[in-house]
Amino acid sequence: MNGAAYLELLGQVAPETVMVLTVLAVLAADALALRELSGPYRKLLLALIGSAGCLVAAGWLAGFPADANWLEGVFVSDALARGVKIGLLALTAATLLLAVETGPAEHPGEYAALVLLAALGMLFLVSSEDLLMIFVSLELTSLCLYALAGFDKACPRSAEAGLKYFLVGGVSAAFTLYGFSLLYGVSGGLRLEEVAAALRQSGGQPVFILALALAAIGFAFKVAAVPLQFWAPDVYQGAPAPSAALIASGSKVAGFFVFARILSAGFADTAIHREMVLLLALLAGASMILGNLAALVQSSVRRLLAYSAIAHAGYLLLGILAVPRAGLAALMYYALTYALAALGAFGVVALVERHTGGSSMTDFDGLRRRSPLLSLAMLVFMLSLAGIPPLAGFFGKFYVFATVLQTSGLGGLPLALVILALALSAVSLYYYLLVLKRIYVQPASPLASKPIPLSLSGALVLVLALLVVLLGCLPELLLRPLASGAAIH
Repeated sequence: MNGAAYLELLGQVAPETVMVLTVLAVLAADALALRELSGPYRKLLLALIGSAGCLVAAGWLAGFPADANWLEGVFVSDALARGVKIGLLALTAATLLLAVETGPAEHPGEYAALVLLAALGMLFLVSSEDLLMIFVSLELTSLCLYALAGFDKACPRSAEAGLKYFLVGGVSAAFTLYGFSLLYGVSGGLRLEEVAAALRQSGGQPVFILALALAAIGFAFKVAAVPLQFWAPDVYQGAPAPSAALIASGSKVAGFFVFARILSAGFADTAIHREMVLLLALLAGASMILGNLAALVQSSVRRLLAYSAIAHAGYLLLGILAVPRAGLAALMYYALTYALAALGAFGVVALVERHTGGSSMTDFDGLRRRSPLLSLAMLVFMLSLAGIPPLAGFFGKFYVFATVLQTSGLGGLPLALVILALALSAVSLYYYLLVLKRIYVQPASPLASKPIPLSLSGALVLVLALLVVLLGCLPELLLRPLASGAAIH
């Protein structure tokens, strides 16, 4: 590789380079200049530095688009990957700003650095078509998220969340690595194209089925899908609110993107296509059923959002069934709009916790009187998660279900899965309305009747709510660039 090629490569990885420099800037600023400041000002300045780095990286991606494939799939840049990266950077910046008021009080510099490093792993994850690079990026993201989940050392639930997340994550990483090693062993290559070519020539060897099944199990953990979903309720409940928000939003977007890319390259139009579709259908159906039914009996809004995330993982898995045909754009539209609503909902939960000390249903009683704007934002998020038009969540489900119904060669399976998803979406409306009933119908208790003033985090939540409404009324703003990127890809 000559000097010009190196300069071109540096231009391609400029956003990731900016994120590395931002991590160093955050740590240096915290250690050298901000130690003497009071907590809120220190956290605000660190969040602004981190958000500025995310903005610069996103601006580079938007302003200097260029497709590339370096080192045979180790780093890939295309229109769809750049769009997903911009979404991830926006979610990261929002998480940093949310942490100013609701994040852990101690070690804010280290906390911001871990959030940025997790985002860096996600950026590399969506830009790789090499099995080894995918695993390394996945582990960089996962290790940061483990630490973020258990970051609040003064809270026993946070320590428990971090430990459970780490233990289950380690087991899932072993499944993923073993599956990747089998794929490398039987295909002789690490690139997804090489694996797919070997699979088409093999005629469906059982070892390929085993390898892809192991990889699917590992990624099922990452996206909180059955059978590796049991960590989600405890982690979502015990982790600091910004950490839980990042796990529910950015981590899910990156996980589903690479999951779809691996499986679409690995089994589309091959002899084992039907077997892998049946496995995904089983995971999707089990996730939708368990997530929605378990959410019905929750008394904590955090745990309700956790089981909601499991249910949405099932809906998103349906989108992966259609990815080999034309469903990647619809899948990522759904993932990004879900991430916005989940991040906003956790922002409201974090602000309520900050003023009441808890996140149970009763803590939301009479919220409309204490904060009409937060109540309105929560209304938008809950109805979007339920899939009520004209919000973004409705169109996310509509596009995914439509692409699933267009999938051919599977008999009546797509129609059965969509009918199941629609029925369970109706069930989900009930428990989302339970939260809204607490907010708008139940009177506030005398101990929790003090108004909640609008703050930076509150303003951020309102912006997220406006985005959910805007992307619902004008879905082409996001879907059109994603669709063009998917077509190019």
